[in-house]
Amino acid sequence: MVAGKSESTLRCYCSHLAKLALHFRQVPTEIDSDQINDYLYLVKQEHNTPSDSYFKFTVYGLRFAYRSEGLKDKRIELPEIKRGKKLPIVLSREEVKRLLNAPKLLKHKLLLGLLYGCGLRCAEVRGIKLSHIDLERKQLLVYQGKGRKDRYVPLCDMLVRGISSYIEAEKPQTWLFNAADREIAGRAGGDFDSRYSQRGVQWAVKQAAKAGGISKEMTVHTLRHTYATHLLEEGLDIMTIKDLLGHACIDTTMVYLHVAQSGRVKPFSPLERLYPAK
Repeated sequence: MVAGKSESTLRCYCSHLAKLALHFRQVPTEIDSDQINDYLYLVKQEHNTPSDSYFKFTVYGLRFAYRSEGLKDKRIELPEIKRGKKLPIVLSREEVKRLLNAPKLLKHKLLLGLLYGCGLRCAEVRGIKLSHIDLERKQLLVYQGKGRKDRYVPLCDMLVRGISSYIEAEKPQTWLFNAADREIAGRAGGDFDSRYSQRGVQWAVKQAAKAGGISKEMTVHTLRHTYATHLLEEGLDIMTIKDLLGHACIDTTMVYLHVAQSGRVKPFSPLERLYPAK
């Protein structure tokens, strides 16, 4: 990681900065503010999507470049990116069961089990080494997660049994989840990454959701949202959940208070009182 940014984030920034540099045939940090504003306007016109992701990552890439070069004044001149206040999508407990039962491969079952059972990010589940797993103490070390922070998360008995069975069957060497041979062969260079790919993890989640008949919009991060929400609903305090998720700020964790069905009185619809079940 560089300045707390993941490899995939840095690749995204570099891609957008390279397009900017090719457009003006200049190093991005040397382009004047008027040209930057014209370019951002052009991006808005050509990539007008609901999420504005192309525009946002162009701005984020420029901010990162300016910060790296100590160009504070140029950073201030960039437009502010307002984050949407969307609540996370969360699965019900029954949907989680269907999802976990869907995969045919033990590898995919364990992968999904760790994403939900430990609240891991995609990069974190890919980065699990055998040395990070303590089956006796039932703990998993999440090594250098977002923000380059380590944390421990508990492993339940089901995950301990699943990991033991998987290691015995697959005999992984360094990483818990290795890439398929054909995937490794397709990667360029001798210093290849033998971990299961990000695309592979995303594919496994999408396929399980499809096979499990889950109609909600599913991503790898949905399982992390579901983990946090279900813990909150089971009575775990918000500060402990913050630490388990590896959040730097409690405000990030507080969003789950708006999703969880917990409290002294469980939320209900007034229609239930008008037409009570017989």
